[in-house]
Amino acid sequence: MKISKRSVDALAPKGERYFVWDDAISGFGIRVGASGRKTFVCRYRNGSIRRQVKLGNVGTLTAEEARSAAKKVLANVTLGEDPAEERDAKRKAVTLSKLVELFVEGHGPKLKAASLTNYKSALNKHVLPVLGKRPAEAITTKDLNKIHISLVEQPFNANRVISYLGSVFSWGADNGYIPEAFNPTRAVKRFREQGRQRYLSDEELARLGRALVLAETKGLPWTIKVTDDKCKHVAKGNQSIIYPSHVTNAIRLLLMTGCRLREILHLRWKEVDIGRGLLFLPDSKTGRKTVILNRSAIAILESMDRTDWFVIPGDIPNQPRHDLKRPWTHIRAAAKLEDVRLHDLRHTHASIGAMAGFGLPIVGKLLGHTSSMTTQRYAHIADDPARRASDAIGSTLERMLGLESPMQTVFSETV
Repeated sequence: MKISKRSVDALAPKGERYFVWDDAISGFGIRVGASGRKTFVCRYRNGSIRRQVKLGNVGTLTAEEARSAAKKVLANVTLGEDPAEERDAKRKAVTLSKLVELFVEGHGPKLKAASLTNYKSALNKHVLPVLGKRPAEAITTKDLNKIHISLVEQPFNANRVISYLGSVFSWGADNGYIPEAFNPTRAVKRFREQGRQRYLSDEELARLGRALVLAETKGLPWTIKVTDDKCKHVAKGNQSIIYPSHVTNAIRLLLMTGCRLREILHLRWKEVDIGRGLLFLPDSKTGRKTVILNRSAIAILESMDRTDWFVIPGDIPNQPRHDLKRPWTHIRAAAKLEDVRLHDLRHTHASIGAMAGFGLPIVGKLLGHTSSMTTQRYAHIADDPARRASDAIGSTLERMLGLESPMQTVFSETV
């Protein structure tokens, strides 16, 4: 058939790979994978050897662009060149370090800055020192399993390392640096990850509130743990650290809004609309996002000075604060919340909404979830009809059995 946009769109998967060839240009064709993925290819002969090169995927190239590329390949073959051999030589020259470098240059600009930083940090720390000098297409699943197992104490981190590397291999295959469909990470069995769900209780929230007030007024005792036990200069006597109000208010805003850490640290005053009670975030983990402010969050923002572009000013004027690691470590220790992360404040915000019976769709909207499945983690604590039905049944049975309710018992014992 004549390969065109219409004929290509009409090709359907058949459960196994097959080829369709153009009736005008000999050797120009399209390969349809078992999954339905379509790739333009060009076949030719170099002496008695049949060779094939990938021109590009459907969607990356149009049918006409692929046709022009095929003509160019066949013309070069007529002049004595061998594109497939040149491709193979190119692949063998690409080490894993080089492939990662090419990935960062070619795909990095499409990633969020934080994601790209995570990619580079994980691969430079755990993969490249061990496998960086090896040819990329010589890396095996066995090699990657060794790295994965070496991080057994950090299962979440181990899985992310393999995931990041999988993206590098996929990109390299799509761009011709390694054989198509070559990706040794696919066979690496991931560690089972236990989702962490830590919410602060009423008592813990009260302790946190007191610690925040103390931190911004009288100050918290300066301990070796805060300054790092390797610090040369340890404070003497009963010295205390007083944290600026924008630091303690940043922690309060994380709890009151349910925002992620970067959403608060990178928040600019021009994105705050106190009149309408909204934050207009130009970018977040899920893209552009509008945050609804409750009265408590509005009161916090109204109490803050606008001395900088950013709501939480950094050390450099008009630059965002890098993190809250040190003050949070100090404040949570003072509140006896050693196992609580800053992100757990977001979980706490959501859990209170779920328990109040507002429904998971509303909670998900407030948090900016793009998928309802993400919000399902709070389903077990939601004030749902099943819980209310169970309470009603229990109360009825108590009356029928002539039993006092737990609250009546406690009250009578107190009196």
